[in-house]
Parts: sequence; structure tokens; C-alpha cells
Amino acid sequence: MRKRLSPSARRTIAEVFDRLDYRSLESVYCYEGGDEFWRAKQEPCRKVGRKVAEALVQMLPCGGRSLYIGAGVAELPVLIAEAIDRERHVEPYNLRRSEVVVLNRACQELSVRFLARDASSARGRFDHLWMVSVLNDPERFPHLSPLSYGRADPVTFNPIAFQKERQIVQTIVNRCLPKLIIPGLVTTSTEEVVWIADWCHRHRIPYQVSRKSYPTALVGDPICFIKVGKK
Repeated sequence: MRKRLSPSARRTIAEVFDRLDYRSLESVYCYEGGDEFWRAKQEPCRKVGRKVAEALVQMLPCGGRSLYIGAGVAELPVLIAEAIDRERHVEPYNLRRSEVVVLNRACQELSVRFLARDASSARGRFDHLWMVSVLNDPERFPHLSPLSYGRADPVTFNPIAFQKERQIVQTIVNRCLPKLIIPGLVTTSTEEVVWIADWCHRHRIPYQVSRKSYPTALVGDPICFIKVGKK
């Protein structure tokens, strides 16, 4: 049976979402129609994120450390739940500086601070890595992403551009996965599991992918958990 978040965590999540400057976020998430986008997505984002948070906090020990790679609005419920219900150190990274400013203003009363830097610069080790919709981002990887989703066009597919993007993705994985304490937990999208699995195979580390997945409100990629270092 899924354990509900504490009243304090649920209240804080609601308060942070109420404090977000959605007008400033419009240009970050949309080319046009940003006001309509957030009117439709704000509540689903909060509710769906809370369900993922309820599943995740049950898998994490108190007092650990989590590294969030590419964390934004959708990650707020999970970050907050970790910090409040598990008293964990959460370290979220986001390369979009304008979004980081908005997120930190909304979280100014919490211990959570977003960093506008590459997550590979994070120091120390973490028992949980969050890497959702980072390795298959269609904006950053326009040639790799269609292949990840099974939508690549064999007529227009550019293998040279794909190879360049694949090297970038492998570099991200190779720099971030070593920061994970083994055994540890990775949260990722089902489409990105192959990259984590590849790293585990190359380092001869056993892993176990959860059978259950959870929907997301913004991107739509199902989220799953990978226990790294466990058969």
C-alpha cells in the first residue's frame, strides 16, 4: 500500500506551486500559448508529481543525498517530499538560468536550492540520481530523440548527427553515474533505461528495473526506478 506524503510536505508543495511565477516560465516551456499551457498543466503537474514522490520516498533512506540532473517544475513535488519526509539533502541542477531564478524564488523558504550548472560538477557521492527526460530531450538531441521514441524516419535520419549526439549522451552518463553510491537508486524515464543499463553492463554492475512506471504531467515520459547494484 502506497504511503501518503505527510501533511507538511503536501502543504509545502501546494505553497511552492502557488508562489511560482508562471508568466516568467512561459518562455521557458513554450514558444507561444504559455499562459494556456500552465493553466492546463499546473494542477496535473502538482498531483502527478506527488504520486511519484509517494512512491520514491518509500525507497529512499532518511538522511541520504540525491542528485537531480535537469530538474525543473515537474521535479518540485519530489524534491520537497525528499527534503521534508526523509530529511534528505537534495541537489538539483538545471542549465536554464531563467527557470532556476523562478524556482529558487518559489523555494526561498526551504533548504532546496537549484543550481544553474552542469550536474557533472556536483561534489561527493549520492545514493539516488534523478535523470528524467534528459538523455532523450528532443530540443537538445533532435536526431537521437526520435530514435529513442521509435519515430525515426529512415529517409531523413542523419547517422552522423546521431553519432555526435550519442557521444554527448554517453559523456553525461559517464560523468554522472560514477557519483552514485553502489548499491543505489536511479530514477529515469523508460526510454532512458537503455543508457543506464549500458553503463551498468560496461562496469559489470547488476541492476534491476522496476516493473511499475508512473506517468508525468509535462513531458509525458513514463518514470521508473532502477536499483543499481542489485540483481
